[in-house]
Amino acid sequence: MFPGWNAVWRSLAAALPGLFLLGTFLDRAATILICTPIFLPICAHYGMEPVQFGMVMLINCALGLNTPPVGTTQFVGCAIGGVSVGEVMKTIWPFYGALILALMLVTYVPGFSLWLPRLLIGYGG
Repeated sequence: MFPGWNAVWRSLAAALPGLFLLGTFLDRAATILICTPIFLPICAHYGMEPVQFGMVMLINCALGLNTPPVGTTQFVGCAIGGVSVGEVMKTIWPFYGALILALMLVTYVPGFSLWLPRLLIGYGG
């Protein structure tokens, strides 16, 4: 795929779009219950910390839950606010960009997601 990428980066690059699609069509709890037993052992085998994996899963679910065609939280928010989904989609792109940037940082820079647990509770991962 990309020269110099080891197996963990390739597996994450392959898993992220799948997690995003599942997050689009399934609720957060269902996505976590289905995907964690499948992806956590694979990621742990390649050296990814469980805390980092959990953050990747949650950010992916947050992106998926706000993305049409299902986009549960977006439809609920639009109904409460009395705005159309089309209006919201025109203004929400910068926030999607920020979430995608955060997802990439958490996924590919382990220190970004692990510094706070290490600081507060001495996480040894």
